[in-house]
Amino acid sequence: MAIGLDHKKLERNVSLLGVCALLAVLVGGIVEIAPLFWLDSTIEKVDGVRPYTPLELAGRKIYQREGCYVCHSQMIRPFRDEVERYGHYSLAAESMYDRPFQWGSKRTGPDLARVGGRYSDEWHRDHMRDPRAVVPESVMPAYPFLAEKELNAGDMTKDLGTLAALGVPYSKAAIDAANDDLKAQADPNADATELVKRYPKAQARDYDGDPAKVTELDALVAYLQMLGTLVDFKAVEAQEQAK
Repeated sequence: MAIGLDHKKLERNVSLLGVCALLAVLVGGIVEIAPLFWLDSTIEKVDGVRPYTPLELAGRKIYQREGCYVCHSQMIRPFRDEVERYGHYSLAAESMYDRPFQWGSKRTGPDLARVGGRYSDEWHRDHMRDPRAVVPESVMPAYPFLAEKELNAGDMTKDLGTLAALGVPYSKAAIDAANDDLKAQADPNADATELVKRYPKAQARDYDGDPAKVTELDALVAYLQMLGTLVDFKAVEAQEQAK
């Protein structure tokens, strides 16, 4: 009865209720926020995650420009139905070099966090030219112009330099070689040895089916074919089970 009366008194006294609410928020905030000041990073590092190659970065910019993120998310939530359909749930480290991230909140089409390597380059080319040729029920618009428009990425050294200033670990050598690396990744006849040294698991080949030129489709497919391919999820699952 005494507790009930005290609670009733608290609810009727606006000033006292405000003070108590403020104290509760302050204590909760300190408990939640204070430990973060003793952490170097809130993102657990995962082996394999690397910055985007210049060609992948150019493809990501096209992905954003065309609004692909509006219909496709890039975040698999840790729910059984999502993991069974798309693969291992997304890790924070996979987005640590994204500016901005492409998690998304709506899925008109499937999630693309693990789309890399799931389909061939030819499938992606056909899908961009005429989505319904490979997915009859698709409502996605066609993007045939991507295969016709030559890639005008500008000076990629500036892009990489800006990202490096924001904390993305691009080395000086990678920044200086950005424009050459972009061309080498899309040229099946180029020597991609240095490219792969700088960007492990980078895939160097002709993506758009036309080795005579580097198109926007080259860049976009290079970006899509990389998504979800950098992390060894068997090793991640083994670490999780060992904890």
